[in-house]
Amino acid sequence: MGIKARRSLREQMSTKRRAAHLLCSIAKMKLSTASLFICAATAAAAIPLEKRAAPQGIDISSFQGTVNFNTVKANGLAFVYIKATEGTTFIDSTFSSHYDGATSAGLIRGAYHFAHPDSSSGATQAKYFLAHGGGWSGDGITLPGALDIEYNPNGAECYGLSASAMVAWIKDFSTTYHSTTGVYPVIYTTTDWWTTCTGNSAAFASTNPLWIARYASSIGALPAGWSFATFWQYADSGPNPGDQDEFNGTLQGLKNLALG
Repeated sequence: MGIKARRSLREQMSTKRRAAHLLCSIAKMKLSTASLFICAATAAAAIPLEKRAAPQGIDISSFQGTVNFNTVKANGLAFVYIKATEGTTFIDSTFSSHYDGATSAGLIRGAYHFAHPDSSSGATQAKYFLAHGGGWSGDGITLPGALDIEYNPNGAECYGLSASAMVAWIKDFSTTYHSTTGVYPVIYTTTDWWTTCTGNSAAFASTNPLWIARYASSIGALPAGWSFATFWQYADSGPNPGDQDEFNGTLQGLKNLALG
C-alpha cells in the first residue's frame, strides 16, 4: 500500500535533523539561553517520538511472506489489515494463512482490497472482495473491509477517470459493500491522491472511516469533510512486518469499530 506516500520520508527527516544540529551548534557557541531553548525545541520537532500510546498495528500482503503473529502480538500490536484481493483477477496467496495466524494470535484483523477503477465497476470489485475474504461480522475482532484507493501502479495516476467518475466508482464500491455487510468500508488513501483524483470530495466523510497514509512526524492535512482519521499509516517499515499503522483512539474504541 501507499506507493507514493512512501517517497522521501528518510530524506525529509535527515534534512530536519541536519538543521536541528546546525542550530544547536550555533546556540552552544553563543551560549544564549534563548538559543539553547530554540535548539532543544527544534530538535524535538525534527525527531518524532518512538513510543506511541494509541493502539498500534500493521498492514501486510504476500510481500511479507510468513509472519510470526505471536511475536507481533508480544510486541504490543493490537490489529492487522491483510491484503485479500486486487481488481477482479488477483487473490493474495498468503491471505488465508495470514488471516488465520492473526486470529490465532488474538489480534483484531481485517482485509483490504486494492482497487483498479479502470478495469471494472466498483460494485463488481466489491463483490469480488466479499467473495474472497473481505466480509465482515460484528464479532469484535473483525474490522470493516478496507478499500485501498490510491496511485495507479501501472498507468495514469487517476486511472483515466475524471473526478466525478472516480467519486461515482468509490460510491458504487462502498454502497455495495454496505448493502451486504451493514457497515461501510474503511477508505485508505493519501490526501494528495484524493485531492487530485476525486476533486477533494467530501461525499464519504459521514459514512466511511478514513485511513490516511503519510510518512512524517504528524498526520498533516486530511481530505475534505473528515475531521479526523481513524487509522494513520505512518511508516512503510519498522520493528514489525509490513507498513506501520496507528488507530486513533483506545483499544476499546478499536474493538467497538470491530463490533460495528
